[in-house]
Amino acid sequence: MAGRGVAEAQFKLGLKYASGKGAALDYAQAEHWYLKAAAQNHALAQFNLGMMHANGQGMPRDPAESLIWIQRAADLGDAGAQYRLGIKYQRAIRDGLPEHASQARIDAYQWLRLAADQGYPEAESICEMVNLDMTREDVLEGRRRVTVFNADCKQTLQPAQV
Repeated sequence: MAGRGVAEAQFKLGLKYASGKGAALDYAQAEHWYLKAAAQNHALAQFNLGMMHANGQGMPRDPAESLIWIQRAADLGDAGAQYRLGIKYQRAIRDGLPEHASQARIDAYQWLRLAADQGYPEAESICEMVNLDMTREDVLEGRRRVTVFNADCKQTLQPAQV
């Protein structure tokens, strides 16, 4: 099935090589199969590619490439990717310049709220911590972004009208 272009089969084969369960640990093969699935918008394959780049599994660590893949997965609704993005922005608040703090809080809130709404562990509590340092306007903007994201996702998933 993976050889026939079935994204879920390609993802599972990548996972097999990445975990070493049922096959020898082989990050190059894992990346190969994840890339094939990711090209078909398989969110978890994209997230796993992002994590491979973040952790340097079978390749040098590449935070920029990691972010690209994690962002793609988050945009497709993957809760783990959304959580990771939220954490990235939450850390940027701590490490960044004060003039960018408001925007980083809104970004962190948006991604953590989306992950929390899907039941992702710890996302709710971290989202609440971020929320404590936000202005009312920033919270409203974060909520608006969550609403728009969810509306866009629902619209994308709607079957085409004939």
